[in-house]
Amino acid sequence: MRKSEVIHVYMMPGMAANTSIFDFIHLGNLFEVHLLPWFPPKNNETIVSYAKRMCTKVKHSDPVLFGVSFGGILVQEMSKIISCRKVIIVSSVRSHKEFPVHMRITRKTKAYRFLPTQWVDNLEDFVGFIFGPSARKRMDLNKKYLSVRSPEYLNWALEVFFNWEQEKPLPNVVQIHGTYDLVFPVFHLKDFIPIPKGTHVMIVTQAKWFNQNLPKIILHDWKGEPA
Repeated sequence: MRKSEVIHVYMMPGMAANTSIFDFIHLGNLFEVHLLPWFPPKNNETIVSYAKRMCTKVKHSDPVLFGVSFGGILVQEMSKIISCRKVIIVSSVRSHKEFPVHMRITRKTKAYRFLPTQWVDNLEDFVGFIFGPSARKRMDLNKKYLSVRSPEYLNWALEVFFNWEQEKPLPNVVQIHGTYDLVFPVFHLKDFIPIPKGTHVMIVTQAKWFNQNLPKIILHDWKGEPA
């Protein structure tokens, strides 16, 4: 295969997550995967400014941007800056109006600002504070994947996440979502590709599904039922 025929896929992990969440993703010879790790934000940096800086890490024209959770929000902002073949988000939302009710309240009251940064050593407390007690009990989080824990990054990430200004979904954003996602429950969403019993961490736990179906989603306007 000629180098010019390769489709470049840039993958962005979720909040506090490192790129090892993509260790089990293998898309085949037609695709070349590039991982985008989080880097330190500047003081009071907007998500637009951060997205512009992240775009400088994209070295190929017309790429596929693929983001998980908060990373899905960032790649949507990046797609406003650079031309993309396709934007795919997983376990994420297309506007702040897709936030569940408790997140909307947190957004309005800015309660996230009272979160102690010491959560970095207690993932369960963080999940419970931000996403609710049911998520604290049932989310399968592994410290191996959540290693981006500096207070500066976390405070920034929470601020820009809860204050994301996207009112309406961008056109041509493909949304893949698990029906058992506790962070962003599916009843707040529409027009998405469902993965039955998929959780918020399905990029790790159901990597086989992504390996089988992502190539079809990238190459075609695929809206079929998951296998």
